[in-house]
Amino acid sequence: MWANGLKWMFLIIGTMIGAGYASGRELWEFFGAESGLAILLFTILFTICCMVIMTISYTHKSRHYLPVLQLLMGKQLTKLYDFMIMLYLFSTTVIMLAGGGATLEVFQFPYWLGTVILGGFVVLLFVWDTKGVTAMNAILIPILIFCLVGVLIAFQSLQGFPIHLSLDEQSNWPSALTFTALNILPLVAVLAAIGDEMKHKGEIWIASIGSGLALGSVSFLYNESLLQVAGDIMLYEIPLFAILKHYPYYMVLIMTLLLWMAIYTTAAAGVFGLLSRMKDWIKGPAWLLALLLIAIMSPLTTFGFSNLIAILYPLYGVLNLYVFAAILLYPIFHHRSL
Repeated sequence: MWANGLKWMFLIIGTMIGAGYASGRELWEFFGAESGLAILLFTILFTICCMVIMTISYTHKSRHYLPVLQLLMGKQLTKLYDFMIMLYLFSTTVIMLAGGGATLEVFQFPYWLGTVILGGFVVLLFVWDTKGVTAMNAILIPILIFCLVGVLIAFQSLQGFPIHLSLDEQSNWPSALTFTALNILPLVAVLAAIGDEMKHKGEIWIASIGSGLALGSVSFLYNESLLQVAGDIMLYEIPLFAILKHYPYYMVLIMTLLLWMAIYTTAAAGVFGLLSRMKDWIKGPAWLLALLLIAIMSPLTTFGFSNLIAILYPLYGVLNLYVFAAILLYPIFHHRSL
């Protein structure tokens, strides 16, 4: 039970910690000053959402997100959200491939080669089907969190740990709602795909509480560190580098590799969610379907996908709030079935 619970916990964290989170950009956009209460609320809301989604998928032994969506949204809205999730996963994975190419340019790799390398590693994972994804998360995510937390604690020690835990002036608490909501779609897509692999309800508690506490703690430490360099963040596309500016160059290289790992886990989670849905339409080995997806996505990385994302992400944010509310209300209206 514990082994499986931890495996799902790392899968959840791997889905959440993408390039946006690991770079600090996502946290800074949503949190910043007066956000202690917001991060606490995010921790609680995120834990509840994971618990509800995993309980539904465990109860119905789901293999993809469609049955879970139908229970949450009803049949009428499921078609819309089915399309939205696939579009979200597809577009996010394209961005991750592009980000993989851009990140490896630090190591003097051509952009196209960086994209091909990331895509190749994603396809390689699916030689072992879903076990490859969960095994990768079980190895990479602890390393990623350990490195990130290590850098943040080292930075805080240099600053004398100027962390304030006062709940006064916590006006930014609504950010907890939008930050949690914006991460709901990939969470539904990935957690609904493992329903038939869960063996015990205890796995749900371990994965939900463990991932919530881990992400909440890292988010708070990261946000507090970013507040110390708030004046420099506008000079950097990646806020993490504002923290690293006084560190040796090798630390920048290590953290660049860390960002690449975060991109890799998110790309793998995106393909994992898409494959779980595609299996109803297309039969074949998981790695071959993953190769087909990557081949379709790769050309799109050269077309400046940011314009499309500028339109899609606000739309996702609005639509996700409805899913978010449905997840929170599900235990109230269906408590007997949980």
